[in-house]
Amino acid sequence: MPISISTLSSVPARLTLLALFSATTFYCLYKSRRLRNLKLSFYPNSNPNPNPNANPNSKPKILFLSQTGTSESLARRLHRLLASNDVAFDLLDSQHYDPDDLPKEALLLLVASTWQDAEPPPASRFFATWLADTAKDFRAGSLLLSHCKFAVFGVGSRAYGDSFNTVARDLVKHLRALGAREVVHLGEGDVDGDDVDAVFDLWCAKVVAVLKGGAVENGGDDGEECGFSSSEEDSDVESEIVDLEDIAGKAPSRKLVSNGEEANGKLKGKGEMVTPVIRANLEKQGYKIIGSHSGVKICRWTKAQLRGRGGCYKHSFYGIESHRCMEATPSLACANKCVFCWRHHTNPVGKSWQWKMDDPLEIVNSAINLHTNMIKQMKGVPGVTLERLDEGLSPRHCALSLVGEPIMYPEINALVDELHKRRISTFLVTNAQFPEKIKSLKPVTQLYVSVDAATKDSLKAIDRPLFGDFWERFINSLTALREKHQRTVYRLTLVKGWNAEEVDAYSKLFSLGDPDFVEIKGVTYCGSSATSKLTMENVPWHADVKAFSEALALKSQGEYEVACEHAHSCCVLLGKTSKFKIDGQWHTWIDYDKFHDLVASGRTFDSIDYMSATPSWATYGSEEGGFDPGQLRYRKERHHKSSRNQSG
Repeated sequence: MPISISTLSSVPARLTLLALFSATTFYCLYKSRRLRNLKLSFYPNSNPNPNPNANPNSKPKILFLSQTGTSESLARRLHRLLASNDVAFDLLDSQHYDPDDLPKEALLLLVASTWQDAEPPPASRFFATWLADTAKDFRAGSLLLSHCKFAVFGVGSRAYGDSFNTVARDLVKHLRALGAREVVHLGEGDVDGDDVDAVFDLWCAKVVAVLKGGAVENGGDDGEECGFSSSEEDSDVESEIVDLEDIAGKAPSRKLVSNGEEANGKLKGKGEMVTPVIRANLEKQGYKIIGSHSGVKICRWTKAQLRGRGGCYKHSFYGIESHRCMEATPSLACANKCVFCWRHHTNPVGKSWQWKMDDPLEIVNSAINLHTNMIKQMKGVPGVTLERLDEGLSPRHCALSLVGEPIMYPEINALVDELHKRRISTFLVTNAQFPEKIKSLKPVTQLYVSVDAATKDSLKAIDRPLFGDFWERFINSLTALREKHQRTVYRLTLVKGWNAEEVDAYSKLFSLGDPDFVEIKGVTYCGSSATSKLTMENVPWHADVKAFSEALALKSQGEYEVACEHAHSCCVLLGKTSKFKIDGQWHTWIDYDKFHDLVASGRTFDSIDYMSATPSWATYGSEEGGFDPGQLRYRKERHHKSSRNQSG
């Protein structure tokens, strides 16, 4: 005979029964009771019909799910806009909102960010998870939120493809599943585009129109009103919104056009990579934009050596003339969103070339013209001699590492050829996400691969890559280096608390690419931003970089040794001893004239064919610390409060 709880009148009998239940059963009972309480709050006295006065004193709410502050900022804009239209809303961070109160709400406006792995911001995860779990629970039913109307605006990056605005889309799906009614279609803003403000303003205008009595957008009877004052109708006028790019390799699913119709995801031709907003941001940072996707910028070390105040670490390690070095890139777009990005992601991002393409000859000529114009502006600056100025007007080196991913440019080989024809050396840096491009790349003077981390998890956290198969691409990129004959370099950027403890893991990567050199540099702090939470605590001292380098060399069991250092740049170089240490002397410098002669010859050559002896002042442990004694060291006088207080 089945046991009924009603037949167990005694406490011992009830305890006996409870002992038979598993922990899972208790959880189910608890959740059932919780759901029943939710329904009772929404359906008092078990009335199956929604109660419009469940919480008559509650204001409609704006909730935001934010990580970097973008969604919060937009939510506050919306709050101010509604207040100016005499509509009172409560503004809340979703992490401080109890989702048990959802059945009591009449109107919700949500602004939601999608964070890493298509997940909600960590602080808002409970809210999003609660909603998802409840929507999937058949006991909640499809009427739980049937009295609630809502609208959602999502903030994300189209660069992440199918995961773009996943959180906002999921919120819409789960709210609908629980019976809530969407009054304005989902708005979607691309933080890597230039249309976030325009899209958000358009969405807000629709929200205001609905609140003033306009028709809702989500099906239903025409002319259904939201229940607020005024009878103005939504004009439904939509201004043209152009997406920055189709990052995911396929067109956006919905694109608003001037006539208010959907474009069915079809892009009308290829647009320019550098939009007006991106151009303004980069020009503000000192970039000279070339055409529609390239850029050039004068380096501080170029200015320093023009003034006789020393060159950069490439001068110490490889013998470049810093005052004759041009920093440029044929692609301002990148496939990563690294936490230590100098540009704080004001440049575009992408996984493939989706834009108009400029001619490589025009890019090179424009880069040289713009660079030399910037050099001319140094005339008359204290320390700049006419001799060095004249030399600077004839660049001999090009660092293809300015910002973005130069190897993405489809005509990168033709661009390299144009530079070599002018006997300009090429130092190209790639971010290890395009192995096939590395394989097809013609010989450059020195080829770098950024090795920002040594494990899959830390690489994902540091580089924040767009590709889902980023680790496989990373490994294949390193492996592709083995087949290159020019000088190859692993470039490590040490970030304390992120990758500075991965000595063992880094050492295991050496065998994959068999690089000629390993550059190890401490991260440069570029200020705080919404996309980076790095602080000065993450910046290693030069002593930290030296200790890491020595430990890494030791792990290689003599295959690599510490060859050079540049204390000013907090940078150390490991060299492959079998190739570049001859009779106890390092040969890390480059014979640039020999390199260009070899390129012009058309025959196959190797990195050892154009190496040159390293001067003693540039070698590791030298008294000069990598500073050229032929230059005049300039130390800026700094006045700190602490020193003034001590002297006083």
